[in-house]
Amino acid sequence: MFHIAPLRRAVLLTLYGSAALAACSPALAQTAPAAPVASDMQTVNVVGTRRAGNTSALDTIAPVDVISLSKASETGAQFDLAQTLTYISPSFNSTRQTGADGADLVDSAALRGLGSDQTLVLMNGKRRHTTALVNIFGARNRGNTGTDMNAIPLLAIRNVQVLRDGAAAQYGSDAIAGVINVELKRSLGCEAVTGAGEYSAHDGKNYMGSAYCGFAVGDGGVIGVTGEVLNRGRSNRADADSPRIIGDSLVKNRTLYVNGDIPAGADGKLYFTLGVQDRFGSSAAFGRGGIGSEDIPSKNSAAMYPDGFAPFINADVDDRYATVGYRAKIGEWNGDLSQTYGYNKMRYNISHTLNASIANQDLLNGGRGVSASTFRAGGFSFEQLTTNADLSRFYGDVMKGLNVAFGAEYRRENYQIFAGEPGSYIDADGLGFGGNAGSQGFPGFQPADATDKSRHSSAAYIDLELDVTDKLKTQAAVRHEKYSDFGSTTTGKLAGSYKLLDSVLLRGSASTGFRAPSLQQVYFSSTFTDFVGGVAKDVVFAPNGGAVTNAAGIPKLKEEKSKSFTLGATWSPTTATAITADLYRIDIDDRIVLSGRFDSGNYPALGNILLNLGVASAQFFVNSIDTRTQGLDLTVSNKSNVMGGKLNTYLAANFSKTEVRNVHAPASLAGFEDVLLSERERLFIEQGGPRRKATLDFDYTYGKVETDFKIIHFGPQTLGTFSGPPAPTMKYESKTSADLAFTYAFTDKTKFTIGAANIFNVKPTVQDPNETDNGFKYESVQFGLNGTSYFARLWHKF
Repeated sequence: MFHIAPLRRAVLLTLYGSAALAACSPALAQTAPAAPVASDMQTVNVVGTRRAGNTSALDTIAPVDVISLSKASETGAQFDLAQTLTYISPSFNSTRQTGADGADLVDSAALRGLGSDQTLVLMNGKRRHTTALVNIFGARNRGNTGTDMNAIPLLAIRNVQVLRDGAAAQYGSDAIAGVINVELKRSLGCEAVTGAGEYSAHDGKNYMGSAYCGFAVGDGGVIGVTGEVLNRGRSNRADADSPRIIGDSLVKNRTLYVNGDIPAGADGKLYFTLGVQDRFGSSAAFGRGGIGSEDIPSKNSAAMYPDGFAPFINADVDDRYATVGYRAKIGEWNGDLSQTYGYNKMRYNISHTLNASIANQDLLNGGRGVSASTFRAGGFSFEQLTTNADLSRFYGDVMKGLNVAFGAEYRRENYQIFAGEPGSYIDADGLGFGGNAGSQGFPGFQPADATDKSRHSSAAYIDLELDVTDKLKTQAAVRHEKYSDFGSTTTGKLAGSYKLLDSVLLRGSASTGFRAPSLQQVYFSSTFTDFVGGVAKDVVFAPNGGAVTNAAGIPKLKEEKSKSFTLGATWSPTTATAITADLYRIDIDDRIVLSGRFDSGNYPALGNILLNLGVASAQFFVNSIDTRTQGLDLTVSNKSNVMGGKLNTYLAANFSKTEVRNVHAPASLAGFEDVLLSERERLFIEQGGPRRKATLDFDYTYGKVETDFKIIHFGPQTLGTFSGPPAPTMKYESKTSADLAFTYAFTDKTKFTIGAANIFNVKPTVQDPNETDNGFKYESVQFGLNGTSYFARLWHKF
């Protein structure tokens, strides 16, 4: 089943995890000291600090959420990590796409309304690799890469830590919006969960089975093993007479994770993590018309699909992750040496399709007018090797305590594109029917697109945390990184907190950061054939530094640079109540965007240069915009006894606004900024995610019965149209949904849950389907377009 790719080379800490708190909302109730949590969860080692030992839930300098996923994996309505976090963390957003090619199969996720590649993801404190996919289509994270959160099974996770603060000076590239650290279980014992669900339309059926076992090894060592099978069926919200399929893609995941540590030496531990996931995904492309439509013979064959058809974009996605390391005491110092490997590969197979040019040539040759209906369309892979060496020491005699940490990192990355079979891209008839070459729905990668590129980087950092007094704490960090492809950068961070009263803490931070252009953005290349004046010409997504971008005067991609500021407070008016508020601002300069399509129609001078290269039109990545993101995170949590039961109430809200402040085109494109970044693309950046999001949860336990009622509010979004100004924009009104679940605990070790999500069947505001990116009456925005779903889970601990 699994094929192992060769290892070739915070203004708040909230502890989610009370047995009385639901996976989707009761999260912050543990900020109240009286919340009933396991003793090992009252204090934890968290992302954002390298100080050895534990950190109190209300004493961190930077804003961090620590989300226990024990309840989510036992009784939650969502079966994957991205959707689970979407309904817990107000600053986290992930929306399933439809009609967006490969983006339908990998759910991208982001913090604070920024791009998915502006959030760094760690696993057990080690950098996790991104996907090989760069999102070209869809309403969210266009032009971005990101980390596939759904490659990690819920039952394998102890907690997820969300550092909502710039942290590039501590962790390196990508940590502009924040850092997500996924901490895996290393507990003894076994547990299993099975679940099923479907939408009220009786489609999109989900089936999940997962099991975890932790085994004692040696004197104090533990190995935890998690296996999961997850099948998600298609849903379809298209009109009955449409050849299209609009909704969730079909996904089949098979996942295995091993995580543990073993004592080695007097004061050392050997630790390791291995993760393997094989995924098959299938999404539907735009439909093609049948007999009587303009799609015959340009995009269809009457002999093959007389009533029209919707091609299926299928992909096999292989995801591999491994870390091995050694932690030990070296005198008074804590040492940590590790090697991490990450690999992601996506191979496309297009089915229920045809190459219309082959079918037409077959007809011209006296045949029936058919072609193959399935094509291997190529794909891409991304590989990352990261070596870390870290040392830290606490000096208790310097003021009230000084922690010194420093270390180094070496990283090597490789990105490859491999071509599809000829039938997936060739133009067989050469008659000038635009769009008939290649497999319909997804033309294959051509040999000219194939690439195999690598780079390496090295970094060094120092991180200091000083307790000046019992009330005043400070932090400073500096990091220098050098990349083999674009040069070097130095970032820094200053942060501090002051305990104004026993129940009130003030804190803030200021930092600089950066994000290196991903290899996917630098070298992504895709070509398909169109006809200009009856002559075959290429339409390309051109790689940086290639013939097209050089001819167009596009400079070499460089790093994005950021400045981040946070200021906030926590207040615990009683032992059962906690309130937090965090203001933030993130300025990003030279942000990388995917340009609009340049051709002889919108830029004659450049269009003629492209035509001389045999290219009809071109798009490319370029450092061209400056943005500012400002917002507020607000949480209120309370635990109380009501009518003989326990009630946990939780409110969390995020208010965020991103604005494009400047568009600076390269000299060769000056005066064509509206093509470089159209109004439509600008709105995808500014409002691809809702500008506000809030969750209000009531979790009530009485005896063996637990009831969880959650209200979720998604703010409005305004997106652009294909027509562009002065055509009206698409305005999605704010929407409010609700979830309801009931859990019965047969014993402390056996629980059964039934429930429904989006119980009022709320859907986005209806739009003109001719103007949406997916060609449907609304985009995949807010909470999606599927409506009410029902689920059941059975959990047992052995």
